Amino acid sequence: MATKQAVTKALEIKLAHSPDSDDAFMFYALATRKLATPGLKFTHVLSDIETLNQAAAQEIYDVTALSFAAYAGLRDKYILLDCGASFGEGYGPIVVASRHIGQDELAGKRIGVPGLKTTAYLTLKLFEPNFEPVPMAFDKILDAVHNELVDAGLLIHEGQLLFPQLGLHRVVDLGQWWLEQTGLPLPLGGNAVRRALGPAVARQIAATIRQSVSYALEHREEALNYAMQFARDMEPDLADKFVGMYVNRWTLGYGERGKQAVRELLAKGEKAGLLPKTGKIEFLGEDSV
Repeated sequence: MATKQAVTKALEIKLAHSPDSDDAFMFYALATRKLATPGLKFTHVLSDIETLNQAAAQEIYDVTALSFAAYAGLRDKYILLDCGASFGEGYGPIVVASRHIGQDELAGKRIGVPGLKTTAYLTLKLFEPNFEPVPMAFDKILDAVHNELVDAGLLIHEGQLLFPQLGLHRVVDLGQWWLEQTGLPLPLGGNAVRRALGPAVARQIAATIRQSVSYALEHREEALNYAMQFARDMEPDLADKFVGMYVNRWTLGYGERGKQAVRELLAKGEKAGLLPKTGKIEFLGEDSV
């Protein structure tokens, strides 16, 4: 009598990230099935970072990109993976205006921001506590500044490279300011996994994401070609520059300096009364116990 072999159904993992060229580059190998993921089936969900920050409170996604600033209130639900993060070392979110204004003139200004849970917003509040935030979709901020609907705008993603094309003026690069203040890179966003999945699955996910980043870096041209479909209004050379800014050695692993930067950001946010108390920050990798 023939024996039927049991077929183990793969565990579906909902993986959420931003619809941007850097995230598309990072997840190219995973999205196009270049990697074997035994026992796991990844379903990709694309949404802007502020929406993902808010969704994380309901644990909608198994793995999600999120702002480090938002993680302060999510550590009971998610654990940070030690790979897949975006750091700006001497560069980062930029405040721009339609005319030349000094950094000390931002107080009291109406500033378009890409969400109140983003790291960009937190860093701007640390830089200048007294301004009126005007939350809006990140890809609407350039036009809002250009059309003078706001006094200034806080740019993330490709807006950091595109603003000169609209004749806008840089007021401050918050990544540069942060480096001058702390000597550390500015940790912007990371990937986190639901604690409810358990450490074994989380470690497997961490290994898979690191493999995906490594594959993209080793096959840069084909990964960049794939990512171009998400490069809003960017020419290939500019998209290549943008990807290089946020998918690099920091993305493969935080290292001790990167972990220190995350702790420093959250500590400063907590001290300023902008974030809840976070306690010990854990970073889970494929080799974590």
